[in-house]
Amino acid sequence: MKRIFAVATLSLGAALTSTTAALADYWIQIEAQPTLTSATEAARSYARGLPNVVGFDIPGKWLAIALGPYASEADADRARRLLRSEGLIPGDSYLTDGSTYRAPFYPVGANLAALTPSAPPAEAPAAPAPNSEAPTAANPYSGEDSGNGIVLPDETLSEARKSERTLDSDARKALQVALKFAGFYTSTIDGAYGPGTRRAMAAWQTANGYEATGVLTTLQRAETLAAYQDVVDSLALAPTVDETAGVEITLPLGLVSFDSYAPPFAKYAAKDGSGVEVLLISQSGDEATLGGLYEIMQTLEIVPTEGPRSRKNKSFSLTGSDQNIVSHTEARLVDGAVKGWTLIWPQGDEARRQMALEAMRASFSPTDAVLPDAYGDGAEQDIDLLAGLEIRRADKAGTGFFVDGKGAVLTSAALVEGCTQLTLDDTYSARVTAQENGLALLTPDAAIAPQAVAAFDSRLPRLQSEIAVSGFAYEGRLGAPSLNYGLMAEHRGLEGEEDILRLTMVTLPGEAGGPVFNGEGAVIGMLAARAESARNLPENVSFAYDMEKIATFLSSNGVAVTAAEAAEKKSDAQLIDLGQSLTTLVSCWK
Repeated sequence: MKRIFAVATLSLGAALTSTTAALADYWIQIEAQPTLTSATEAARSYARGLPNVVGFDIPGKWLAIALGPYASEADADRARRLLRSEGLIPGDSYLTDGSTYRAPFYPVGANLAALTPSAPPAEAPAAPAPNSEAPTAANPYSGEDSGNGIVLPDETLSEARKSERTLDSDARKALQVALKFAGFYTSTIDGAYGPGTRRAMAAWQTANGYEATGVLTTLQRAETLAAYQDVVDSLALAPTVDETAGVEITLPLGLVSFDSYAPPFAKYAAKDGSGVEVLLISQSGDEATLGGLYEIMQTLEIVPTEGPRSRKNKSFSLTGSDQNIVSHTEARLVDGAVKGWTLIWPQGDEARRQMALEAMRASFSPTDAVLPDAYGDGAEQDIDLLAGLEIRRADKAGTGFFVDGKGAVLTSAALVEGCTQLTLDDTYSARVTAQENGLALLTPDAAIAPQAVAAFDSRLPRLQSEIAVSGFAYEGRLGAPSLNYGLMAEHRGLEGEEDILRLTMVTLPGEAGGPVFNGEGAVIGMLAARAESARNLPENVSFAYDMEKIATFLSSNGVAVTAAEAAEKKSDAQLIDLGQSLTTLVSCWK
């Protein structure tokens, strides 16, 4: 493509100059935008066809896009008229001495003092061919492509190779870094432009509508580097020393700022609605402390359940993601303290997340200080919070009990209805393998060895004899099942159902699915969920499915029923121990 104006090369790595007043040059202001995002996008669009585009902050919260500088008003005016006639700049573009221009925002790192005044076009533009599309600022190469719709570059291949040869090692490595960040380069950052780098350049050109030569032109390199630098600038990665927590680490301070201490965390909250959060971990302790933190972190809402995790003797890592966030935690034991960090990032911003993650991982360094357990005012105290962070709770939770040595669990069908995920004791994932007439059989995804398995007694206890139910009445908030006592009221339901036991006892919904014991500790039934009824039954009326119904259901689904042996009446303490060994918390996640 024939160029009709001089190229002013901008140094992307140079120091930022705050104003242009000292230049005493003229500029062509071609556009103004109200936001940095829209102004940067507009500047990039113009820069595809114009080599001397600079963006400035100006008074009134606007951002200007200009061409220049030009040595004289006459040069600037001549350039303006010719570029307007080509349709490369808007018709209302005007001349200015730049006295209102403040810090430049485009290109990133522009050194205005190093700019050479641009020469005006040396000749008038050629008239467009008949029926050709007039070039525009958005598409400056329209009507002048390679013949197959691919935009021609600003330099010939020979010119691009020549300009590339002027790059030093650091500049060549910087371009590889930018290409890698953009997802086109996957090899070593070595500054050597071998076949891998050439393929990456060609792929970048194709993706951005350029002819795929495998050699980036001056403007293409600038565009690649600017896109990378924009991300770096938005993160504002900077070394941070938290002397109270005893942690040195590089943080994305463009997105987070210090908020508070809530042991064992130093909290860095989202800045300007970024959605990014950082926790620095600092706690005195040993391997047991590290292991406890590993388990506790997995109960927090900020650590979603899906994702890889690794636990070693002296370190652990946790990655979790859901539809809203991606969270990564690393912690290790060092000199009698647990130190680490957590990065929480919104979904859909993976490139920036990876950049911040790599910087944090590479820079993390514990120091001697440790955050005291009672530092500051402390976070809000609540059973659903840990250091002010919300603990993940299931949508509903209830009771089940083990019925074989591989960890199969019998529970209420009502409890598992509508669940997309099930866990046993908040640890083991499980699935529904059978469901029928109020009963549900759960199978853990990995075999587990329960402490006890239900032993069933087919003999019905006499009426008005004492029975007990083991269950999580408060849906796991107590951390262990409790024992609830009642009486055997009738061996059938209120309407004569043969597979129902009527009990005289007050129960809570979380106990449904729990085993019903006789005095010897044998299981004689499973507490049924309270059904909806048009009649308001007395509070102390409850029901259970009897042994015959349970045995039929389990046998038909491949579970061998264990029969209870004759035994003496158990004490309350023995029944409590049996219930805690036999009963499991079933949690439902939707």
